[in-house]
Amino acid sequence: MKEIFDGVYKRGNQIYTMNAVPGRRVYGERILKEGGKEFRSWNPYRSKMAAAILKGLKNMPVKRNSVILYLGVANGTTASHFSDIATDGMIYGIEISFKAMRDFVEICRERKNLIPVMADANKTWMYEEIVEEIDLIYQDIAQRNQIEIFLKNMKKFEAEHGVIMVKARSIDISMKPDKIFSIVKKEIGKEYEIKEAIKLSPYAKDHIAIFI
Repeated sequence: MKEIFDGVYKRGNQIYTMNAVPGRRVYGERILKEGGKEFRSWNPYRSKMAAAILKGLKNMPVKRNSVILYLGVANGTTASHFSDIATDGMIYGIEISFKAMRDFVEICRERKNLIPVMADANKTWMYEEIVEEIDLIYQDIAQRNQIEIFLKNMKKFEAEHGVIMVKARSIDISMKPDKIFSIVKKEIGKEYEIKEAIKLSPYAKDHIAIFI
C-alpha cells in the first residue's frame, strides 16, 4: 500500500483512504486491512474525485488540515473519503435535497469533521454565517448555472483553492461536451488560474474536473 497523496493510498489500480470509523462502510465499499490499519476502497465510478486521481491528478487539494465547503454533497460518498483524509480539518456539506441530506446526516453522526447544512448553493446567504473560514471549495452540482454558482462561492468565501466537477449535459444538452469544456475553461480562466483540467471518462461520461 503506497501513500500517493496525504491520506490517499494506492495498490495496483485501486485507491483507498484510511477508515476514520473502523468497521463501518458508507456505500458498500471494499474494506482492506493491512498493518493493523483499515482502508476503504475509493470507487471512481461513485466519486469524481477518485476518478480524477486515477486519471492522473498531480496535486491533491484535500489535505489533513483542509477546511472544505462542499457544494452538492449529496448522500456523502465523496465527503466520507474527504473525512478520512482531512482528519484535522472540517467539511461543510451543502445539499438542497432532503432525501440526500437525510443520508448524509447519518454519516455525520459518526464522523465529527462533517457538518451537514441543508441549503441552496446558489444562495450563499443561507449558510454564510455557519461556514467558518475555508481554504477549499469543492462543487459537484448538476445545474445549468453551475459555473455561476461556483464562481459566486469562490468570491464570497475567498477560498484559496477550488475544484468543480463540470457536467456538460447539465449546461447544454445540444452542444458537444468538448465545446462546453472549452467555454467553461475560458470563463473560469478569466477569474482564476486553472492548474489542472482532467476529463473523467470512462468513469464519468461528459465530465471534466477543473482545479484552481
